[in-house]
Amino acid sequence: MAVTQEVQSELVEYLLRAQRERREVEKLTAKYPDLPIETAYEIQAQLIARMEADGERCIGLKLGLTSRAKQQMMGVHEAIYGYLTDGMLALEWEPLSCQRFIHPKAEPEIAFLMGEDLAGTAVTAEDVLRATRYVAPAIEIIDSRYENFRFTLPDVVADNCSSSAFLVGSKWVSPHEFDLALTGVVMSKNGVIQTTGSGAAVLGSPAAAMAWAVNKLGERGLGLKKGQIVLSGAITEAIAFEPGDVITVTVDGLGSVSFGCQA
Repeated sequence: MAVTQEVQSELVEYLLRAQRERREVEKLTAKYPDLPIETAYEIQAQLIARMEADGERCIGLKLGLTSRAKQQMMGVHEAIYGYLTDGMLALEWEPLSCQRFIHPKAEPEIAFLMGEDLAGTAVTAEDVLRATRYVAPAIEIIDSRYENFRFTLPDVVADNCSSSAFLVGSKWVSPHEFDLALTGVVMSKNGVIQTTGSGAAVLGSPAAAMAWAVNKLGERGLGLKKGQIVLSGAITEAIAFEPGDVITVTVDGLGSVSFGCQA
């Protein structure tokens, strides 16, 4: 079945309803098995446009599938990206309600705050570091709208890469003060360590992952803007959480960020 412009609009509404009603739905490729990745990005763009029309503001970007292991698991050879809005930004000092999610999972990240615009198709990791004002520890909460968190690559791209919420630590540091690839990361739940990793897990370096994203955006005539926040990709596997749990991510040299989830 062809994915016409009319069908794309219907799929956007389908995903928006699932998000607003906090319920699982069947993945798009169950009905449209040949959904092209390019069309999935078009659906994603329309989804974000609808969210902005409803009052949210796009404030940055998030990367997904930045680990080689995850790419091999999904049978793909490159990362993906989605967008962050101000409605997704959660604050450490405010309790986070689990009622806003379907089946959430937490991922440890490094956040980049852009100090200047950056665009092009030949951007390097060094260019990224020059354009970055600060980096900070972050947690992304992913929450796919699809049943049992199961989907194909076009499905997850269309669903804005499972973006749901994110938190950024209060300590912002210049990216030139240490090697982000060698930075160690620990994620714990209720004081018990769950995962560990290093910045090298994301395409060899968070800055390299950022460069990939800018170049990918450049293919569509887009780029990053001064003041935007970018999550450079999960450094370890995600972990599920429930009401009453406290998740903490600690990054060497950057401090920590945490949240507590309530019913």
